[in-house]
Amino acid sequence: MVSATHLRTMSADQVRGWLASEGFDDSSVRHGVDTYRLVYRTIDTRGRATTASGLLVLPRGGDRRLDTVSFTHGTEIYKPDAPSTSGDVWGPGPAVTYGAAGFAAVAPDYLGLGEGPGLHPWKHVPSEVSAALDMLRAARQFAPRTGRLLNGDVLATGFSQGASSALGLARALQHGADPHFRIRAVAPISGAYDFEGAELQALLKGDVPPEVAAVYVSYLFTAWNRIHGGVYETPSEVFHEPHASRVEKLFNGTTPGPDVLESLPDTLGELLTRRGFAVLRHPSGTFADALRVDAEVCRAWTPHVPIRLYKIADDEQATTANTDRCAAWLRERGVNAPVIDVGDTVYGGSRHLGSNVAGTAQIVRWFTTLK
Repeated sequence: MVSATHLRTMSADQVRGWLASEGFDDSSVRHGVDTYRLVYRTIDTRGRATTASGLLVLPRGGDRRLDTVSFTHGTEIYKPDAPSTSGDVWGPGPAVTYGAAGFAAVAPDYLGLGEGPGLHPWKHVPSEVSAALDMLRAARQFAPRTGRLLNGDVLATGFSQGASSALGLARALQHGADPHFRIRAVAPISGAYDFEGAELQALLKGDVPPEVAAVYVSYLFTAWNRIHGGVYETPSEVFHEPHASRVEKLFNGTTPGPDVLESLPDTLGELLTRRGFAVLRHPSGTFADALRVDAEVCRAWTPHVPIRLYKIADDEQATTANTDRCAAWLRERGVNAPVIDVGDTVYGGSRHLGSNVAGTAQIVRWFTTLK
């Protein structure tokens, strides 16, 4: 741990009002909470030393020794929208939900978001996992200063981008990544687990709103070209002008998400060159290799702990075929991973975002039965 900053204290009643103001369920609130921003040492995508930040939520009252919930968040473009720096309910809401239910809750910001230096490596599961694991270690180091201890039991959950991260963290802990921490259960929400077979097809077919598809493809190409190389030599190879000249700057963490959406075209046809479409339709080289690594969170390990996959029908961003494909891959390895539909919650006009709100309410109740 590098530093710890106390952010706020809320009573149980204040937590209930705060969560309810954005439609998060407050029925599991048992305690007030203290929230902290931790800055800690970790590694970047090339294994070099760097720092990252994250949110720690501790209940006020309850047991001295705490089970820990790790929540890995969904896609964010703007650095301040990460859980530990967000000024709204959306970013920290799930972690506060788990903290108020009596868990220690950690929500890493990932590399390059929050107070982390550099650019965010979007959809890079290995660095999301290392950031989440090192956030757990930082929280374990800090908690005794508050009179609490993390007992080592971890329940992993995450939403959208963070759904794959949660599975990756569970895999790492099951394989002994840290002798202090033991994975107890994993419950991801609305992930894009089969990015090549399900998500890319949905983007190309128009099943994802075209203006949203333009954002995701731009984020993917710029991030993966920086991490893996091989997507393009210059942006104009895959992006039409004037977008080619500004797309990398749009995803440097300094532009709010709504402004990014407004700056990009409304269709992939306006955004992508023929070469750009070819990258999506016929993945090859380092891009194909990265897609395979991304899918390994469902394909390349056998969970030995309870696992539930949460989804929402007619998800307009992470097509529900992703969750069904993940469940099928796990069944091939002898794992029964129930797929749970969270219902019809809408948040900000989005069923995808609504699944995070509804899924959090259901998962906190399940995790509480496992304490």
